[in-house]
Amino acid sequence: MSRIIAGAAGGLRLRSVPGQGTRPTTDRVKESLFARLEAWGMLEDARVLDLFAGSGALGCEAASRGASAVTLVERHPPAVRVCRANAAVVHGALGRDDVVEVRHGAVGAYLADPAAGPWDLVLADPPYPLPEAELSASLAPLTGRLRPGGVVVVERSSRSPEPGWPPGLHRFEHRRHGETTTWFAETDVTSSPSTGAPD
Repeated sequence: MSRIIAGAAGGLRLRSVPGQGTRPTTDRVKESLFARLEAWGMLEDARVLDLFAGSGALGCEAASRGASAVTLVERHPPAVRVCRANAAVVHGALGRDDVVEVRHGAVGAYLADPAAGPWDLVLADPPYPLPEAELSASLAPLTGRLRPGGVVVVERSSRSPEPGWPPGLHRFEHRRHGETTTWFAETDVTSSPSTGAPD
């Protein structure tokens, strides 16, 4: 069972998805990731999209830390039920129930809706077995759907190659945590949130 690390719901436990179909982000990786995002000012009042949400732990962490709107996208019914339960935990801590939205469906189908977005931050934690070509196809609709300075974070196995970024997205940083690597991309190729200088 995972937990919210910090923010309004800090310390509260979240439900995990039963079975072997998902791979939850470890607290170590989550803590490192969100420390960086907070240092860049990416969370306060942000619109956040959590793709391949699993239990919704990443999106719920963002909501706890000040995001104004979070959308969890997950296709598997057991995981969707867990997402809804975990959203309720965060809503209870926030004292409101309109921050985290759960969308049941495939990532591609959700992103095919032209009304979806724009977002300040996109978190994508796809299953490790997902083929790289399918991951690249899932990222492609994000081009033009991010607000200025928006960031995309992809969590992958450290044995996997760098994600194939579509035109319009530029990788500016990555961090390895043992078996997990987080990749960071943005729409503005001239500077990164971490340095303000070319990559």
